[in-house]
Amino acid sequence: MSVNKEIKRITTNTIQEMKVRGEKISMLTAYDYSMATIVDEAGTDIILVGDSASNVMAGHETTLPITLDQMIYHASSVVRAAKRALVVVDLPFGSYQGNSKEALNSAIRIMKEAGAHAVKIEGGVEIAESVSRILTAGIPVMGHLGLTPQSIYKFGTYTVRAKHEAEAQKLREDALKLQELGCFGVVLEKIPAKLAQEVSESLQIPTIGIGAGQHCDGQVLVIHDMLGINKGFKPRFLRQYSNLYDIMHDAIKNYNTDVKSNGFPNEKEQY
Repeated sequence: MSVNKEIKRITTNTIQEMKVRGEKISMLTAYDYSMATIVDEAGTDIILVGDSASNVMAGHETTLPITLDQMIYHASSVVRAAKRALVVVDLPFGSYQGNSKEALNSAIRIMKEAGAHAVKIEGGVEIAESVSRILTAGIPVMGHLGLTPQSIYKFGTYTVRAKHEAEAQKLREDALKLQELGCFGVVLEKIPAKLAQEVSESLQIPTIGIGAGQHCDGQVLVIHDMLGINKGFKPRFLRQYSNLYDIMHDAIKNYNTDVKSNGFPNEKEQY
């Protein structure tokens, strides 16, 4: 029996138990109350308030422009909706790099002002001091390795990471370091499936994959991608479970037609 059905709220402890039991962990993004309500009621284990809001909600090319205040706004909306899921919030670019005190202050603001349950932070040994400082305040931290979108200008491409041994070895070491520091889980993004399996099996904490194969302890997708709201974005790792772009487009087009033809509202739709 799934441990999910035996508790009211998913916690970091629940996620750890799921890894031990071999039960896969489901994770999706959400950025607003209405969407988060659906994601939560559908039984998703973790809701990620991702800095991908910069792309799908604000239309930016990268995740870099979104601010801490904006992340708190999105997160507070999601937290009000989530009755069951663990809500994890991304620390945005510039809110933690190079200054552990600023990292702690950013994480505290997210927890206090948004009511989040945990934060997610990109990077390995280079941000160890920030991770450690956040954890000392009792704030759960999820790591993020592999393709880290906040470093896109450093990489210069969104292609698969850690294909070469040197980078793969660093990722292994970073994953172990994050576990050692006390992270409750780690996202592995766009790395070879074999490496993701190796890392997942080497860690006691859960791994959540996105473009990292089937052997991670869980999976995450951006909700707008998974539902087919984003037209034209179809990387190999993405499975679209619906085509809401066309469904919504046709519905809105029909509405416009009815309004212009005086077909809406009709006599039954007025007072």
